[in-house]
Amino acid sequence: MRRAVSARLGNMSSGRVVASFDFEPGKLDEVLQFLKRTRSELRMIRKVRVYRDSVRVVDINGDWFEVVGVGYPDPDVVPVLRAVNTAFNTSTIHVPVSDEYKEFGAGRRYTWAADRVM
Repeated sequence: MRRAVSARLGNMSSGRVVASFDFEPGKLDEVLQFLKRTRSELRMIRKVRVYRDSVRVVDINGDWFEVVGVGYPDPDVVPVLRAVNTAFNTSTIHVPVSDEYKEFGAGRRYTWAADRVM
C-alpha cells in the first residue's frame, strides 16, 4: 500500500506533502484532530482528492496533506470530508469510479441563517 501512495506522490508536479496520517478503523476522532492541526499549515484549501485508499487535501500552491487508509468506499470518509468543508454529495460519494480518484472543490460555505427555521 505504501508503494501505491508514493507512486501517486510523483503525479503532482508542484507542491509537497506537508503531513500524512495513517487512519485506523475506530479512531475517527484522531483523524479529525489531525485535520484541525494540519489545516493551518496550508494556504487556502483548493480541492480534495479522494482515492480508493486515501484522502488528499490540496491548497492553492499545490501543497497537500493526506489521510491514508480511508477512501471513498469507506463510511468514515464522510466526516473526514466534512471536516475540511468539501462540497460533495453524500448519496454518491461511495459509488466506485473508473478514474484514479474523485476530485471535489473545498472551502464550502454555508449561507447566513441556513440553520434557522421560519
